[in-house]
Amino acid sequence: MKRLTLMIIAALSTWVSLLVLPAHAEIKIEEITSPGGIKAWLVADHSIPFTALELRFRGGTSLDVAEKRGAINLMSGLLEEGSGEMRAQEYARTLENLAASFSYDADRDSLSISARFLTENRDEAMALLHQTIHAPRFDQDALDRVRAQVLAGLRSDLKDPNKIAGQAFAEMAYSDHPYGSAGKGSIETVSELTRQDIFAAHEAVFARDRLYVSAVGDITPEDLGLLLDNLLGELAPTGVPLPGPAVVTIEGGVSIVDYDTPQSVALFGHQGIERDDPRFFAAYIMNQILGGGSFDSRLMEEVREKRGLTYGVYSFMLPQDLAAVYMGQLGSANAKMAEAVEVIQGEWHRMASEGVTQKELTDAKTYLTGAYPLRFDGNGRIASILVGMQMDDLPIDYVKTRNDKINAVTLEEINQVASEVLLPEQLHFVVVGRPEGLIASN
Repeated sequence: MKRLTLMIIAALSTWVSLLVLPAHAEIKIEEITSPGGIKAWLVADHSIPFTALELRFRGGTSLDVAEKRGAINLMSGLLEEGSGEMRAQEYARTLENLAASFSYDADRDSLSISARFLTENRDEAMALLHQTIHAPRFDQDALDRVRAQVLAGLRSDLKDPNKIAGQAFAEMAYSDHPYGSAGKGSIETVSELTRQDIFAAHEAVFARDRLYVSAVGDITPEDLGLLLDNLLGELAPTGVPLPGPAVVTIEGGVSIVDYDTPQSVALFGHQGIERDDPRFFAAYIMNQILGGGSFDSRLMEEVREKRGLTYGVYSFMLPQDLAAVYMGQLGSANAKMAEAVEVIQGEWHRMASEGVTQKELTDAKTYLTGAYPLRFDGNGRIASILVGMQMDDLPIDYVKTRNDKINAVTLEEINQVASEVLLPEQLHFVVVGRPEGLIASN
């Protein structure tokens, strides 16, 4: 039955993708308010009897108490382990029989619930989701089982150079802010978590004052409003206070974490730019040119194509809720990492001082505007995008105006932003491995 359920959901998702993608420009987003006052964005699509519902609660793992780090992550993993009178196995069978799927994810800034269900089973699926949100069991045997899985992942992370680099960078960048410690917690904190801690984590997250909702599929505004009141109307009005902003404390230089591996990995970055900064679109295009992921980026050209120092090098902007950083990553043989770092530092300096060319700007605009519609490849994906737009406080017509904003950026604007946003002297590299000839500044 489980395999059949997954096949049904996969088939419906593919069908929705084929139907929605060609019509991306025609997506009609409605803002609805339920009778009980819950706001949501809706894209109604009655072509097939299937709906994707996305719920997101701001705060995420950053809401953990310092000595209880990992509680919210563990709690999110326990939501599917039984609720109400149903223990884990009965809960799983019920969900399978409904041909529905619920998934949960906790990150630094949010806890997400993604629900997919057929129209004919909508009431039963939402009744089960209601029970999941409002009456989780958190049975001790389930807690012990899921905790063991989390601990296994944490032990694996201790041997993963990329995870080691990420944690070292976070500690240097955010100090004692929640961003500075792992959202999954540590082996020590997770081992000590109790059922009471899990219930406290649940209470901290699930509240109306941090809720964002979107739905895409076979549902009317009226039906969605009633569904939301029934599903979420009982939420507490407020949760625990959100943490304050994080001050990015990392300084320029190189840190080396000794690790016995033939290939070093590096994470690099400095202070970034907020999503609501008026310079954001210019910075976004600038990053595409510098190292945004395509083979045409300067970093790929200089580090990979010309010198063969890596298989891939990327840069990216990370405007989180409580801090913004501008980062990049690469892996390189120990014998080549020092040269790779030097080349990246040089490209950071070159773009900050010289800017970009008109051809680079034109090519980046073409790529970014052409790739944007490809994101809208199914109900679930669209629902996730819509709820993310709400959390970023973007206007409801952003889907239609986004490419216009990209095209409006001038060469003068992007070069001004390059000189302001790129901070070569503050660029810090965290290298995990045994890089030859690279000297640590710490």
